[in-house]
Amino acid sequence: MRVAIAGGSGFIGKALTNALLKRGDEVWIITRGKQAQSSSPESRLTTVSWAQLQQEPGKLEGIDAIVNLAGESINQRWNAAAKDRVLHSRQWAAAQVAELVNALEHKPSVVINASGISAYGISATEVFDEDSPMAVTDFLSEVVREWEAAADTIPAKRLVKLRIGVVLDSKDGAFPLMLLPYRLFAGGRVGSGKQGLSWIHIEDMVGLILHCLDNDSIQGPVNGSAPEPVTNDKFGRAVSRAFRRPHWFPVPALMMRLLFGEMSTLLLDGQLAKPKRALETGYSFRYPTVDSAMRQLANR
Repeated sequence: MRVAIAGGSGFIGKALTNALLKRGDEVWIITRGKQAQSSSPESRLTTVSWAQLQQEPGKLEGIDAIVNLAGESINQRWNAAAKDRVLHSRQWAAAQVAELVNALEHKPSVVINASGISAYGISATEVFDEDSPMAVTDFLSEVVREWEAAADTIPAKRLVKLRIGVVLDSKDGAFPLMLLPYRLFAGGRVGSGKQGLSWIHIEDMVGLILHCLDNDSIQGPVNGSAPEPVTNDKFGRAVSRAFRRPHWFPVPALMMRLLFGEMSTLLLDGQLAKPKRALETGYSFRYPTVDSAMRQLANR
């Protein structure tokens, strides 16, 4: 399979690239840089810029799939300029993919466009799956609504909107920062501890993307989250058990709001989402429970 990845330099993109190359696929990394250098043909890995593709879209003629993971990081203080960057980087990337697919004579069989588990809005009690309606309750859910609307303009034969939860990896992403208080023996629930956390191990994140690439029956929304969403308190207790650190120091919600402003909603609010579509189509999670994921992260 020939797969193009936008956002391939991010930690999910790098892990996906390695998995695709390992199974013998050809990978094209699409970058925003003005100039891109291709590697040797033997490596099956090529880098190309959006600027080059605008001039020569035929470089990707015959591509089988596009995975769009591109977007500004949400891990920054959400002032007006940051919010604008977060939203428009996602709209821009989806528009670029749509333009590219339109320019290709032979369309890719599938486009997987990243989205967010915030699609369902904030709820302390409800459990969501892909059949649940979208709801705009905060900035992130509004971003997801606009993000998926932009993805809907991509003229793909099969479009998958991958609603990604918190991706757990020992070195990259949010988890090393989430783990830091426990390493300092100051871990505990954040706020009430009752807020939902929909998470997925990086190996299952990559596995699920491969599953969506290979399974022709999958299209539309797919929750990129593990079968066991948990509360913030339960997540912390799993960290405590695996890393042998106490879970005792509660962090007041007011402190989080003072430190992080509106971005504190990432820690103080949430939702519980289950991967109904993945399970229905036969994906077998390697780390289905938070304890199994934590044991692997602690032992790496």
